Amino acid sequence: MTTFALIGAGPGLGLSTARRFGAAGHSVALIARNTQRLDSLTAELAGDGIEACGFAADVLDIESLTAALYAAATALGPIEILQYSPVPRADFMKAVLDTSADDLDAPLAFSVKGAVTAVNAVLSGMRELGRGTLLFVNGSSAVRPNPNVAGTSIAFAAESAYAHMLHDTLAPQNIHVAQLIIPGAIRPDAEHSSPDALAQRLYAIHRERDAFRHYAEPLPD
Repeated sequence: MTTFALIGAGPGLGLSTARRFGAAGHSVALIARNTQRLDSLTAELAGDGIEACGFAADVLDIESLTAALYAAATALGPIEILQYSPVPRADFMKAVLDTSADDLDAPLAFSVKGAVTAVNAVLSGMRELGRGTLLFVNGSSAVRPNPNVAGTSIAFAAESAYAHMLHDTLAPQNIHVAQLIIPGAIRPDAEHSSPDALAQRLYAIHRERDAFRHYAEPLPD
């Protein structure tokens, strides 16, 4: 059995994606800061017959994130699929003219340094398996910069560039790297952007292994 590791575990998209990959036979490693939330999510998945375990870590803390991913692989089996989808903090959402150089430190650490840390922690295990999938989930500002949310627009663009380089570099090693853009809000009643629909889309991206960038639905005009 191999492991699906989810960075940014929560009760919406995170739980649905964990269920989808767990239903396919993967053990599930849930990574988030809140240990109480992790316990609750793990219990829900156990009720579905899915082997899951929570590992507390902060994506802004390189050592804790690295340790959590190594612990997950040791406890549950090698990580075959990594989903990087932590939710940005509200203070990343300043307008561009209100954003100072210092205001970019945390968004870039969150979206880029955290992503690089996570990939570096799982890559050797994927190479040993001979396969792997790295999934990056972003909002529309990753491809259409929004001056009202400058921090995430800049950080998501940098994360996108990193992920795209990984896609081109790792494809010959049978490690597929893909990005899913979710243009609007994740809503339970949305046809294409409900947690369950997005989870199914992420699983299909993992299985089909074709393009780098995918859209949950078209960007609004």
